[in-house]
This record gives sequence, C-alpha cells and structure tokens, in this order.
Amino acid sequence: MLTYTSAYKFLADGVHGEVLDFPGVITCGNDISQARKLLAGALVDMAETNIGLGESLPTPQIGISDSDADIVEPIHLILNAASGVREIPEIISEAA
Repeated sequence: MLTYTSAYKFLADGVHGEVLDFPGVITCGNDISQARKLLAGALVDMAETNIGLGESLPTPQIGISDSDADIVEPIHLILNAASGVREIPEIISEAA
C-alpha cells in the first residue's frame, strides 16, 4: 500500500479533487463523497496505466500540502496482482 496526499477544493459547481503527489490524478464531483470516490478510481487507473507502460509510480511526498485546499487528507493506493494466462501465438513452420 502506498499513501499519497489528496486535496479537495469546494467550488460553486462541485468539489475539485487531486492527488498532490501523483501528477495527473484529478477529478471533480458533485459533493465531497463523490469526489473522494472518483479520485480513488482515478488514482487506481493512473497507477495501472503507469505499470502497464513499464513506468514507475511516483514516490509519495510526506508533508506535501496545498494552502488553497479546503481538505487535505491521505489517500491509499492498493493494487492487487492479477494472474492470468496469456495466449501464446501458435508458430507454424513450413516444411522445406
């Protein structure tokens, strides 16, 4: 489990959320509950994308904050290893 830092700002038309120490993980919800749920999903999606591309995950930055945020709190990333069988293409050789 990795613990990143999330920040939420209350806007006139909803709640903006972002993970401060994982660039690109942002969302917006109608309320704080929805914003938290959407941000958690966005964090998993971005982490899986990084892993799928062979890229490392950003290192969580202890103490990172956003003075403009209304709420700053930890957000936990838990990824499960999936096992599966990959299909191996059949190799057909031609007899000479």
